[in-house]
Amino acid sequence: MAITRAVSRAIGRCELTHLERKPIDAQRATEQHEQYEACLRGLGCEVQSLPEEPELADSVFVEDAAVVLDEVAVVTRPGAESRRAETASVARALEPYRELVRIEAPGTLDGGDVLQSGRTLYVGRTARTNDAGIQQLAKLVEPRGYKVVPVEVRGCLHLKTAVTQVGENMLLVNPQMVETGAFGGAEFVEVDESEPTAGNALLIDGTVVYPAAYEKTLRRLEQQGIKVAAVDVSELLKAEAGVTCCSLVFEKH
Repeated sequence: MAITRAVSRAIGRCELTHLERKPIDAQRATEQHEQYEACLRGLGCEVQSLPEEPELADSVFVEDAAVVLDEVAVVTRPGAESRRAETASVARALEPYRELVRIEAPGTLDGGDVLQSGRTLYVGRTARTNDAGIQQLAKLVEPRGYKVVPVEVRGCLHLKTAVTQVGENMLLVNPQMVETGAFGGAEFVEVDESEPTAGNALLIDGTVVYPAAYEKTLRRLEQQGIKVAAVDVSELLKAEAGVTCCSLVFEKH
């Protein structure tokens, strides 16, 4: 199952932390997002697309609204106040599939700061996710058999801007943004130095969905024998986004 949401017509006024603002073509962004959804369907996902939220500029980035595990879905409290209204509709969409629990004030947590590897959740300390949010997440998931590991992040919006899973024990990483030693015995593919924001990839059943714009890092992935499905998300990248941001992918049961 992949939950997505249509691009908001207000995406041009999205929150930005590290990138310089550039004009975003909302129509082109919508077309690219539809191609992204088609890619997910091609990889076997049942796509449930939520309707546009025209007043919520960042609402296409549904990943930040929840952390979906096999046993439970954690509804987040986004670090950007302008994004907190996004969680209600995502929670309603998840309710048929998972028990829901929530991050409460003063905690903040963005789903983009949570990287799951087996029963370990690596959680980035960022401008969007604070210690109270990390502590609440640990209290919610550790009784269900998960381990929460805080990770220091520098120079980027979310943990998953810097590092994502591209194989069973392999991570794509920008080592300038996170310390690789934080991730135990994982193997690493490093992004090309000319593509510092290329660390975001979406692994689905052995295939990595990946932005076509990062050609050099894409070649590195392929050289590792990784199967890559390249997608053009150039307009969404201007919103400090990536390919994990635009969906919540989980097993339906």
